[in-house]
Amino acid sequence: MEQSAQPYGWTVRLRDGTRTRAGGEFCLMGNTTTRRNASAMKMVGALLALYRQAAGHTQRSLGERFVISEQQIASIEQGRRPLKPDLAEQLDELLGTKGALSVALSRMPEVDLVPLWAEEYLDREREAVAISWYEALVVPSLLQTEAYARAVFQSRVPVYDEDGIDQLVAARIERQTILQRKTPPTTSFVIWEAALRDRLGGEGVHMEQLRHLRSCADLPGIALQILPLGRTSHAGLAGPFILLETPEYQRLGYAETPRGSQLIADPNEVAILTQKYAMLRTQALNVEETKDLLDRLLGEQ
Repeated sequence: MEQSAQPYGWTVRLRDGTRTRAGGEFCLMGNTTTRRNASAMKMVGALLALYRQAAGHTQRSLGERFVISEQQIASIEQGRRPLKPDLAEQLDELLGTKGALSVALSRMPEVDLVPLWAEEYLDREREAVAISWYEALVVPSLLQTEAYARAVFQSRVPVYDEDGIDQLVAARIERQTILQRKTPPTTSFVIWEAALRDRLGGEGVHMEQLRHLRSCADLPGIALQILPLGRTSHAGLAGPFILLETPEYQRLGYAETPRGSQLIADPNEVAILTQKYAMLRTQALNVEETKDLLDRLLGEQ
């Protein structure tokens, strides 16, 4: 699923029915946050606060030692202002931290591609033994070509900068390695035909993506089905979703909307998504019919 990153709260529904929430700007299928180094900056700031207190300094007394304001020290400790390398070295010397702040600063990621609170889904996807994915507006990210993925990210409003797009595309392609594992997950994809009619990136990108899908349709372990246009019933009108099965045989669901996302473990809710997916598979073309449609789409160019 490929929505643009927008501020929202997310919900993880646990097996006991409780929920945890966190805020932020994040699109799981895009694997990005718009806040540069947000979690890493907070980590470095927390370390500074810990070392400052251990050395008996207040924010004011520390600021006075370096002729900077108390507010600047507070902003660094809260992760709102980056710690500069030269100041980190001076702080390490004053606080006796043996280079800890400088090393932490040097190991900060250039961009927080995946916030800590989103890593659970991606960890579950990497280890999944089975994945079932319904997509309506774009090709599922695990099946995208590099050029198509770039076109998806370039379509985002407001726009990403080029460096950000390069990192997002690289992260997306890296995610696809789960399909090349020695023992890949059993995967099933249902894609609404509308997603294959758009020409994201232009004719060349569109053709390359169709050829890639046709190739994927022949791979063992992948069941690719297209839900054709013109149906009189449609089980996926509520939007795209994903079902995962873990090595422990737990079934999880994942769904996104323009204002939120959910990683769902509640058995009753996962069962509803499972029923939807089963119905979608009966409404979609079968595997062989899907190959025929892809051949026709390729032949129409």
